[in-house]
Amino acid sequence: MRRVTTAGSVAAVILLAAGCGSGGNAAGGGNSVQPAGAGKALADTYGSGNGTGGYGANPGQLTGSGAGADGAAAKAGGPAGQLAVREIENVGSVVTDSAGVTLYRFDKDTPQPPKSNCNGDCATAWPPVPADDASASAGIEAGLLGAVTRADGTKQLTLAGWPVYRYAKDTKAGEANGEGVGGTWHALAPDGKKAVDKKQKEGGNSGAETGSGMGSGSGSEYGSGAGSGDQSEKTGTELSVAANEKLGKILVDGQWRTLYRFDKDSAWPMKIGCVGSCTDTWKPAAPVDKTKAVGIRPELIGTVKRPDGSEQLTIDCWPVYTFTGDTQPGQTNGHKKQNLWFAVTETGKKAA
Repeated sequence: MRRVTTAGSVAAVILLAAGCGSGGNAAGGGNSVQPAGAGKALADTYGSGNGTGGYGANPGQLTGSGAGADGAAAKAGGPAGQLAVREIENVGSVVTDSAGVTLYRFDKDTPQPPKSNCNGDCATAWPPVPADDASASAGIEAGLLGAVTRADGTKQLTLAGWPVYRYAKDTKAGEANGEGVGGTWHALAPDGKKAVDKKQKEGGNSGAETGSGMGSGSGSEYGSGAGSGDQSEKTGTELSVAANEKLGKILVDGQWRTLYRFDKDSAWPMKIGCVGSCTDTWKPAAPVDKTKAVGIRPELIGTVKRPDGSEQLTIDCWPVYTFTGDTQPGQTNGHKKQNLWFAVTETGKKAA
């Protein structure tokens, strides 16, 4: 093993058992992995985390364009994008929109024929999901998606005939504060049934509808009570594609954190340029189970051994990272940092 010295760090050169090409090959065959950008101080390439060089001294002041209170979850009337299935504690396997926001059905609607009975104030608390731009992903049958014309003439998405809604009190990806509100609102399972019913039949918690973190309701048919805090979420999907308003389709991990690639890394020959204190700001993404990845070709998913011996996730041979400056699920505050860091598409390319 030889040592490659940079101005700011020393990192080991690791020989890989498999290699990555510049095209669509997965990680695999005999390449040296070494820190990129030899001869330059790494602190100049990724920033120290202070001032404009890093992600700022106060991450709470950063703004994002993804899910959460500042992003897609707040834009409740927006298109759904590619639907996904997420596992939510006490609720079960739940259908979400592309930003990870839970989708619901209303017991006073009808699926055959499809009809929405949620209008006026009800539709303010439970915004109907538009039918346009909705598509299915793994775990959801595309043939179950449809549309119904609402009283105001707009087209609303349906799943197995049931009109689909979001809940205004869900402000973060993975929340299900609307579950059980008024006894008539329920998170959707992938087949259009109630997720809690399916979970109960499979041996889940029969008290899920009133469990911690669910909406409390207000006695009305659509409810106005806020949910009680954040829920802990079971990790189901470990890697998926999110539709970002500004960047298009980008990769997120199982906690809905945006994944990034670094221009000082290299896919061929494989090099890692983010080492040492760089990883205090940019966290190497952990490997994933390919069977728990949605919306990405399995052969594009790989791993690389870092100089410290740990394994890092790669997408089309590019090492990927999360950004500590993203303080809400779905944020993209790291995109174009120092014009070196970029959100990643499902093919490993830089986002627009």
